[in-house]
Amino acid sequence: MKRILILALLIIGVGSFFYLDGGQYLSLDYFNQQKQNIFAYREQSPWLVSGLFFIIYVVVTALSLPGAAVMTLIGGAIFGLGWGLLLVSFASSIGATLAFLIARSLLRDWVQQRFATYLGAINRGIERDGAFYLFSLRLVPIFPFFVVNLVMALTPIKAWPFYWVSQVGMLAGTAVYVNAGTQLAQIDSVSGILSAPLIISFLLLALFPWVAKGLASLLRRRRVLSQFKKPNRFDTNLAVIGAGSAGLVSAYIAAAVKAKVTLIEKHKMGGDCLNTGCVPSKAIIRSSRINHYLHRAPDYGLRNVSGEVDFPAVMQRVQDIIKTIEPHDSVERYTELGVDCVQGEARIQSPWEVAVKASDGSEQLITARNIVIASGGRPAVPDIPGLDQVDYFTSDTIWQLQTLPEHLVVIGGGPIGCELAQAFKRLGKDVTMIVRSQLLPKEDPDVVTEVMRQFERDDIRVLSQTHIVGIEKQEGNITLRLSLNNSDEIILPCSHLLLAVGRQANTEHIGLENVGINLSPNGTVAVDEYLRTDCPTIYACGDVAGPYQFTHVASHQAWYAAVNSLFGMFRKFKADYSVIPWVTFCDPEVARVGLNEKEAKEKNIAYEVTRYDIDDLDRAIADSEAHGFVKVLTVPGKDKILGVTIVGYHASELIAEYILAMRHGIGLNKILGTIHIYPTLNEANKYAAGNWKRAHQPEKLLRWVESFHRFRR
Repeated sequence: MKRILILALLIIGVGSFFYLDGGQYLSLDYFNQQKQNIFAYREQSPWLVSGLFFIIYVVVTALSLPGAAVMTLIGGAIFGLGWGLLLVSFASSIGATLAFLIARSLLRDWVQQRFATYLGAINRGIERDGAFYLFSLRLVPIFPFFVVNLVMALTPIKAWPFYWVSQVGMLAGTAVYVNAGTQLAQIDSVSGILSAPLIISFLLLALFPWVAKGLASLLRRRRVLSQFKKPNRFDTNLAVIGAGSAGLVSAYIAAAVKAKVTLIEKHKMGGDCLNTGCVPSKAIIRSSRINHYLHRAPDYGLRNVSGEVDFPAVMQRVQDIIKTIEPHDSVERYTELGVDCVQGEARIQSPWEVAVKASDGSEQLITARNIVIASGGRPAVPDIPGLDQVDYFTSDTIWQLQTLPEHLVVIGGGPIGCELAQAFKRLGKDVTMIVRSQLLPKEDPDVVTEVMRQFERDDIRVLSQTHIVGIEKQEGNITLRLSLNNSDEIILPCSHLLLAVGRQANTEHIGLENVGINLSPNGTVAVDEYLRTDCPTIYACGDVAGPYQFTHVASHQAWYAAVNSLFGMFRKFKADYSVIPWVTFCDPEVARVGLNEKEAKEKNIAYEVTRYDIDDLDRAIADSEAHGFVKVLTVPGKDKILGVTIVGYHASELIAEYILAMRHGIGLNKILGTIHIYPTLNEANKYAAGNWKRAHQPEKLLRWVESFHRFRR
């Protein structure tokens, strides 16, 4: 109702202005005809004339009517430079702010919703530097002020900053026009006021805040670095702390561009992904899935098929796979690439110095032009009463097991918890999951339903909406006291406990405090869009920096960190998070890229949903894996992809086509027009595109075509 009222008043105001030919009164000709009368009124009632002028100016600018420039000249002619500038300055700023608020009320939500995918970067830029952008636009007279009001209203900039920046930014231009108005007799038209030198002066003035910001950044950099003594020479161009995914790629990139790079690792090359994360988890998932297929042998027409889980052999296979992949991330390989690999615990001493303490206690100091922090993360340990009194496992330590747990309790329902819970259950013992809210809390409800359906078939007990009151050790077993739905309390005994409640960044004991590097609210190292920390010579990437703690994102960030640290004096690159995919490797797999419905609703982004159920796919039926779905979110009425969720057999492979499509702006029409091999799972992507096409077929045209065919028969 508020919008309807505002729109009605706007239509009445603007319509009345043009219907009554109000423009004739806001012209230099009319003023010149009436100026003697106007001057007489001013002499008789200066405050009344000033008030009327002020109100009319506010209304004209608020309704974005033509004539503000003429009124500015008239203000100078009637009131002189001083009083005229004061009236016009405040009237124009108040009117501009009202126009801003009107446009915001009527249009912003619709525009932000309709063009959300295009406006993300603009919104972030406005939130960060909106005042600078607005100030520059206000200073340059070539940008019509009413257009600036409208455009800025569609952005996240707040009303108060908009007002005061407009007040200051328009002052110089207003002064020029008001001053020109004092000489109105010599002016034939508004366009003659701004000469080329004057416009150039305004442009230079508009650049001033950006130059000042750059100088302030330079001074801040010098102030940070001035506290430390800079080495005369450097041992290396780049020192990288941590040899996980982010550190390895940073070192690789630096070596590839012929920089001298030192890679420091205190534990094992390859980091968590190789040694305790991605690789071992996928290895045990594979073993558990083979055992699951043995139990499903009758589904494939196979009889008398049996198997027995040799858990120590399963865990040995996990270690053998790690050893097979180890050479890819080994000291030997990276040394051959030109990387100086150093074993020891790194601690930053200054913006250019890293002290490395070896296992024998010896210490060396490495000087580097730049430093990249890639120290990774570790499993988070929640604050649960009694937890410190029992033995528990995390995703780092579970690989030490040699005996299959009789009853494993998994705390946490995220990707790690789901993957390991299902893997251990399919190896043959009892598994219970304790989840504070729901499984996979970032996913859509239909995704969770599909995964829960399989977990029920696997006989995995999932306690959702459950709070852990305390943990005790009794007679060799672990006992958990649980509160279900914040009411009923139950006792749950188990043989082993696995914590899978997320990860936290490794920021301790690396000397961040020595160089004034701050942490973000979630505990990661605070970095800017170039992955630079508060110390200008030090960058961070991977799990220690966030915002996404995935191995592939760490590798992606590492390129930016390495290139910006080595070549940032010439050009810097902003880290691109526009298309980030990820997969939960449970069965069914859950693969995602871009938005899902939950995120789209939270961000108020308009979308359409197209779904294809994989139970209709020939290859899935042939493989007895006919379950799951492909769900595509698109811009309403268009085939532009906003996000895709795939749940099912080999979803991690199926998602690749959509990742490529989103990265390069390929829509569903082109996916539909691409030949997909039959029979493959990839056909699901084409059929999903076909479902979208059928939902958008031109019904009216098809009715005419039907009539044409009927005529021909």
